[in-house]
Amino acid sequence: MFYGEFEHSLDKKSRIIIPSRFREAFKNNFVEKFFITRGLDGCLFLFVEEEWKKQEQKFKGLSFTKAEARKFNRLFFSGASEAICDAQGRILIPQYLIDFAKIEKDVVIIGVSNRIEIWSKTCWKEFYENTRETFEDTAEKLMGLE
Repeated sequence: MFYGEFEHSLDKKSRIIIPSRFREAFKNNFVEKFFITRGLDGCLFLFVEEEWKKQEQKFKGLSFTKAEARKFNRLFFSGASEAICDAQGRILIPQYLIDFAKIEKDVVIIGVSNRIEIWSKTCWKEFYENTRETFEDTAEKLMGLE
């Protein structure tokens, strides 16, 4: 559902513009509400409500008697915030998530199929540079698991 890479900036009120291609997908799929939370690798995850509920069910299934499951669920769910696009296609990002993702001004918004990731431009550039050369090796390892 979500594909591509887009550069935007955080405005003075801590909002970002969701790319028009993604907003069009929201409209076509009758999406109005989103959930934004701490992601992995230093980015933020943005889920549409339906996908959020799927992820929530999966993570709720983790045993609370296991320390790693408790840690993950605490950080993932305590960081969650509901978001709704305003008339200009912007969403508000809470300050604690801006701090988590080390966002200063410029962001990269990427579509990763069932979710959107929001990265500090600096962190995305670093991640991309550190992983692009191993992309084929990673693909081979993952595809070899089938």
